[in-house]
Amino acid sequence: MKSSDCVVMGEACVDLILRPLPLDRPLLDSATHHIEPMRPVTGGIVPNAGIAMSRLGTRVTAFCVLGDDAWGKFLAAQLEKEGVETSAIEISSQSATTATAVLVAEDGTHTFAFHAGASQEINRQMCFDRLDLFAHSRIALLGYYHLLPNLETDLPEVLEAIRGVGCKTALDTANGGGRLQPLDKILPWLDYYIPSFVEGQQQTGCRDPQEMIRAYRQYAPSAVLGIKLGADGVLLSPSKETFLDVPAINPPGPVVDTTGAGDAFLAGLISGIIRELDLLAAARVGTAAGACCVTGRGGSEAVCDWDQATHLLER
Repeated sequence: MKSSDCVVMGEACVDLILRPLPLDRPLLDSATHHIEPMRPVTGGIVPNAGIAMSRLGTRVTAFCVLGDDAWGKFLAAQLEKEGVETSAIEISSQSATTATAVLVAEDGTHTFAFHAGASQEINRQMCFDRLDLFAHSRIALLGYYHLLPNLETDLPEVLEAIRGVGCKTALDTANGGGRLQPLDKILPWLDYYIPSFVEGQQQTGCRDPQEMIRAYRQYAPSAVLGIKLGADGVLLSPSKETFLDVPAINPPGPVVDTTGAGDAFLAGLISGIIRELDLLAAARVGTAAGACCVTGRGGSEAVCDWDQATHLLER
């Protein structure tokens, strides 16, 4: 028996939501923009996916680095409040907690102003010091690898070690996704990799989702691969030349902010896998989680529990 279902590790930040802003034209076109009240919300893969999985009934452990400041205390308190295990969180006295200003348009699309902060301190040795943590978990979800400069080049070795103690691996990316190098060295050690269409296009140079997956498949012959397609759903590939179209689900309310929708999808997918659903059924839970996510501000405000996800799927 494993004591944890998922270790979610990597980026943890505070998001300050600035909404609504006219992102289709230069912001300097107007001297003042009147927006909704500003308040901090949790952001990054650790809070976004961690809180979503916890609400879905998955046992989650957070592994990240926070600054010794008010934002760090805020993030730790929110994770504890949501039932996420926080004993593996490390506090840094050298860096401020990672923070992002999220500029959101009326239709929910967004862009980021980002300070890397304490999250980028995660490194190879921290992971090896916590191998026992992974040995007691079923899946490790790491994100966003392209924003972790002290870990990126060592990820193949780290992921090999995590799989070596009996823990499956999943990876998420951000910041456009980077290039296929050094991802080509990382892919062989992954069990799940499902980037967005934009990230897939940048990494592979392909415009067709199936071709993107084929480009990844040459490095990850046995992984579950896929491409998140936003409002068009998700294309999954459990094996070579096998493709599953998973349609999107209509959100249960108006779209407010698309921040964190991809993380919510991964949280739902992993939660379904933990419950031993087949891949298609687990992915449908992911689409339900993503559909709920976009109806609130930030990546965690509107994520659903298992009953809500089931009801949305039935509807």
